[in-house]
Amino acid sequence: MGNISNMGKTILVVEDNELNLRLFCDLLNAHGYSAHPVRDGRDALAKAREVSPDLIIMDIQLPHVSGLELIGQMKADLTLRSVPIMAVTAYAGKGDEEQIKAAGAEAYVSKPISVIKFIESVGAFA
Repeated sequence: MGNISNMGKTILVVEDNELNLRLFCDLLNAHGYSAHPVRDGRDALAKAREVSPDLIIMDIQLPHVSGLELIGQMKADLTLRSVPIMAVTAYAGKGDEEQIKAAGAEAYVSKPISVIKFIESVGAFA
């Protein structure tokens, strides 16, 4: 079922909710991507440097550290700044998209995710 053109594309998934994390990783793996889960946002930068992802999927609502803060840190990091970031948020209010884009994310999808929209959004960057 995996798409051959996605083979070898590495995607870092930063998500503290176990069910969402499993869903995202299963979807990505099923479409031929190599998904690397990160449950704790405090580990996200180190893990991103370690795996050099083609795309980072970032939950905005994380314990300990905000996804927006992490996006800013990644965009300030010389080794990571060129990696596209797709934010995922359950709270897509009016100002949220602007805030997410201002932090440096290239795209965002809102929860609950539409599987098709999620994979299309991923495919646009990886």
